[in-house]
Amino acid sequence: SYRVDTMFKHILVPVDGSAIATQAARSAIRFAQAVKARLTVIHVIHVYPYAGFGEGFAEGLSQYLAAANAAAAAAIAGVRAEIEAANLPFESRIAESNTVWRGIVEAAESAGADLIVMGTHGRGKIDRALLGSVTQRVLAHSPVPVMVVHGD
Repeated sequence: SYRVDTMFKHILVPVDGSAIATQAARSAIRFAQAVKARLTVIHVIHVYPYAGFGEGFAEGLSQYLAAANAAAAAAIAGVRAEIEAANLPFESRIAESNTVWRGIVEAAESAGADLIVMGTHGRGKIDRALLGSVTQRVLAHSPVPVMVVHGD
């Protein structure tokens, strides 16, 4: 027989600052409290979208990464207080990847997570059209179970 409280001890929670990611994080917090798990909150910076060329490329990339890191820190800060209030052990990470889904899967592997909890879609308008391309790819490639939280 399976016991949820012994199966899941380390939960990875990807956040991007969207309402659905925050909702998924809240679900992960409640679940982590119930099974006494720890959390790793991650934001993956998509480094590919900056496709500048010429003289300003390095400066433009630097500005893009600075803004992306600030957004990542804000997304993590958006759930940190709730995790701390729940008195759960956690860590936060900011990762860079040319595909967000791969960054999430790699983070689950490197952190030793045994569950990923994420929303049905991210910030992008295209992601909202279906389940969400990032969520679909994580579901297809994750080495661990994925709990998908549906948005309103």
